[in-house]
Amino acid sequence: METLLSIIFVYVFILLGYIAKRIFKEDMNSKTLTIFSVYFLQPFVTVWGFSTARLSVEHIFIPIYYLGIIAIVLIPTLLIARVIFDDPKERAIFSIAGFVGNTGNIGIPLGIALFGESSVIYTTLINIANVFVVYILGVYIYSRGSFSIKRSLLNIIKIPIIPASIIAILININHIEIIPQIQEFFKMGAYGGIVLQLFLLGTFLYGIKIREIRASLLIGTLSQKFIIVPLATAIILSFTNLPLYVQGVIFMEMMTPLAVANINLASLYDCRPKDTTTLILLSTLLFIPILFILSYIVSIYYTT
Repeated sequence: METLLSIIFVYVFILLGYIAKRIFKEDMNSKTLTIFSVYFLQPFVTVWGFSTARLSVEHIFIPIYYLGIIAIVLIPTLLIARVIFDDPKERAIFSIAGFVGNTGNIGIPLGIALFGESSVIYTTLINIANVFVVYILGVYIYSRGSFSIKRSLLNIIKIPIIPASIIAILININHIEIIPQIQEFFKMGAYGGIVLQLFLLGTFLYGIKIREIRASLLIGTLSQKFIIVPLATAIILSFTNLPLYVQGVIFMEMMTPLAVANINLASLYDCRPKDTTTLILLSTLLFIPILFILSYIVSIYYTT
């Protein structure tokens, strides 16, 4: 119940975004909000996330495993996408959306609810690894829905969150102390970025029509998110020597619904943002009953 309440209260901001778009319509420009989020506030989220805990050697392997699983599953997904979809924009969405989960807004509080506060260091690191998935692979693949290979690579360089992440990592591993006033500054920016992300999702929800999205994209992406990726994750983790507790955290993060960041990139690169919003909405709704199944799996297999 506490987990459900946490998720419900977080998504109140989505409702506020929807109401704002419904009232102000074209005066509430979603593209402007996207630019402000990606280029100004998201770097704060990353820098603040790195400052919440010190990195150690034992922790470094967790995001490596997370990225490794994504890489293993992503390769056949890219091949399948070419067979199923002729439209390059639909192909781009199917190729990456299922791998960009909401590891921050949902993953971190869910980890606390299922595993306790000791999971925060792991969920934070996974969320940071997910940032690189979003703003390197995500930027490239979503860009390819509308732009050339050269332009797509240039789009990665233009995103400020990548250099911000590198600076944050250097600060962390060199144990550079951040004075409380600057720490609070980063925290304010981070919370602002998180809230704006949720608010932005609400603005895109206004006017969407589920019937307009192609069944192949809808079924394919949601099946990938909640069936293929979790099964592949469980199988791959079973061959590792990671503690069951850590395996459970990774498995949980792989099951989180589609991230709002998908909308940022789809909107920024004109890659069917309405379809992407529909997928995020449905994945979030589906996640509520799935949450009970996830809780059962974790209690049986990953906490013994």
